Amino acid sequence: MWEPMAGMFHFVPGGVDMASVHTQNFGFSCEGPMGRLRDGLDTLIAADAWQRIETALERGITALESADPTVEVPDLQVLLVLGDPGNEHFMEVVQGMSGFGGISGYIAITVWPTPLVLERLEAIAVHELHHNVRYSPGGIVWNPATVTVGEYVVSEGLADVFAAELYGDAGYTHFVAESTRHDPAVLAKVTSGLDGTGMEDFAAWVLGDETARLFGAEPVGLPTGAGYAAGTRFVDAYLDAAGGTAAQNVRASAAEILHTALPRLGLTQRSNG
Repeated sequence: MWEPMAGMFHFVPGGVDMASVHTQNFGFSCEGPMGRLRDGLDTLIAADAWQRIETALERGITALESADPTVEVPDLQVLLVLGDPGNEHFMEVVQGMSGFGGISGYIAITVWPTPLVLERLEAIAVHELHHNVRYSPGGIVWNPATVTVGEYVVSEGLADVFAAELYGDAGYTHFVAESTRHDPAVLAKVTSGLDGTGMEDFAAWVLGDETARLFGAEPVGLPTGAGYAAGTRFVDAYLDAAGGTAAQNVRASAAEILHTALPRLGLTQRSNG
């Protein structure tokens, strides 16, 4: 099932164990309750999930190419996988959805088909598409040695705002609580970490403390999805000042966005050291 996605890891000598990748992405357990898994699969089939995602990606590509005719959209391999309903973190913390689109040409989406996830399928797909184009040739280079929390946060904000441009409020990542989206303390705390590097610590700043603990990283005092909440605030403030859309700014630098957005939000970027 994962074989077409093996090229995602072209930079790893000898490749990786794709069964482990499946597990790390909260994929279903082959030893799980087959009846429940079959029900989940039947629900995805009944919802026409694969066709809906394909149609959404076509719409998203058109939007990106119309906004910036010079943008390069790669040929895409897209995998939709049934998640593990027995994984508490997957079901409760990230509420049945895990997506990855940060490597050019590949998008992996793992879901458990709750009503909310099914409602957001198109938005989930175009969110990952925005990431994919941002980090494709001609876009932003993600250098693990130098990339900052600020880049990660801005990228999530851009992707959510892009999805909202196409699908309204359904565009915003659903595991981010409304209280988190509007909490000035969360915004200030994320801002304090924007200069941080070291990808092993990124989970706490973007996904929150519970995910950080899952990955063995140090919590920093943030709720689930804090980086998404802050990212959308930064992007909205930037677009209010500079004009345009998230589609037009798919390759805009995080530094440019933050330089404009932070003063408008009454914030100052500073080192977390």
